[in-house]
Amino acid sequence: MRNSSRVITRAHIPDITRIPRIIGRVLKLSEESAEDLLQHINQNFLARHKNIESIFTRNYGKVCQYILQEQELSKTRKLLIGAFFTMEYSIESAALFNPSIVLHPDQEGLPEGAIRFVMSLRATGEGHISSIVFRSGVIKADHTFLINPVSEFVDTPRIRHDQSYDRHLFQLKLESMHAWNETSIRVFENLESTFTFETLKSAVVSLQLNPEDTFDKEAIKHIYWLADSNYFIRFEPHHDISEHVIFPLSENEIRGIEDARFVKFSGEDGRITYYATYTAYNGICILPQLLETKDFINFDISTLNGKAALNKGMALFPRKINGRYVMLSRVDGENNYIMFSDHLHFWDEAIMIQEPAMPWEFFQIGNCGSPLEIKEGWLVLTHGVGAMRQYFIGAILLDLEDPSKVISRLEEPLITPNEEEREGYVPNVVYSCGAMIHNGRLIVPYAMSDITSGVASVGLSDLIACMKPCS
Repeated sequence: MRNSSRVITRAHIPDITRIPRIIGRVLKLSEESAEDLLQHINQNFLARHKNIESIFTRNYGKVCQYILQEQELSKTRKLLIGAFFTMEYSIESAALFNPSIVLHPDQEGLPEGAIRFVMSLRATGEGHISSIVFRSGVIKADHTFLINPVSEFVDTPRIRHDQSYDRHLFQLKLESMHAWNETSIRVFENLESTFTFETLKSAVVSLQLNPEDTFDKEAIKHIYWLADSNYFIRFEPHHDISEHVIFPLSENEIRGIEDARFVKFSGEDGRITYYATYTAYNGICILPQLLETKDFINFDISTLNGKAALNKGMALFPRKINGRYVMLSRVDGENNYIMFSDHLHFWDEAIMIQEPAMPWEFFQIGNCGSPLEIKEGWLVLTHGVGAMRQYFIGAILLDLEDPSKVISRLEEPLITPNEEEREGYVPNVVYSCGAMIHNGRLIVPYAMSDITSGVASVGLSDLIACMKPCS
């Protein structure tokens, strides 16, 4: 359920012309008044955040260059200034929906037949800004579904610019953006095969400061945009996973991170990596992004490129097939497609595998998360949109060796919004971003009318028996 009490802090910085005036008002306070005011603020907010002092300090650092007076400020005044440029944001006040579920990396200490899971959800707050939040829990052998208590605290991660970028991959992405030109070449010619954000910035600044060099400002803009869109974040490892929130950080996602589809991916070397495709939205256009983690503490975020990396609803298969990565997509916004690629970050061709065929999907279809591998084939949950923009969840089965072939499908919906589920922010919608299988049952977390979420389950053999062969 949505919860307006779970809040994060954000920098609250107005137009730069106002910043010195706000700081000046704080500096006019007597030291005693400043201490009293800070104490009052702490009394109101200390219990709501684990690290309020470090938050104030960090936000003071974002405005301290606007302090006009040359004086050494006390710790109290620095914290107080930081407090005036800080705000709370309720991440789940509007909705908590579009869930995805995967096995937890830690399966230790469980009773026989039980599994531990991680569930991601799209949380929406003021201004309809979406972020990714997490829950964890256990599904017992009898399919009892238990969600762990949710922490009252919420934590945003720290951006890590100490991580390295791959020079060759960065170049390929610039080429895909048609931004690899003489300026880009000169920036990258002195960079190592791996480089950090700081070394990239130094290379750009060196070019800009050389009076004998001319450079393409648009190329520099593209280089910084790409670096900003490919970043690394880290949460505190001792915090509960329910405290983690991935809030928009880069310019291309500033208006929201939507519909993360998580998948537990098994590499050819046996190593496990969790990937999630999601949609970044900047208020004007959307961009497909890829999130990568092994522990749900450290995350790499990167752009997906290529002529077919378009629209919403990309969902990665949980392993390579015939040596290639495979992805479901909906490049035209109406039909289901499949894509194959030798490189995880580049997708250039899409093959249509399913068009709307039943009345409950006449308007459009798409996937409801990554495929699930069973002995009969690749099980894909789909969503269909019918009359009055009513959403339904269905299912298709793809060939294990050639997933571009649809073997069978449900002709009637698996999940239909009932009277209790149809009312909400977007009425008449049921939707999922990923399911899992446990002890012969399909577990489907799903959203109800873009406002809250629930869980359904069905016997896998019953589901397969209801599917009709496709010619």
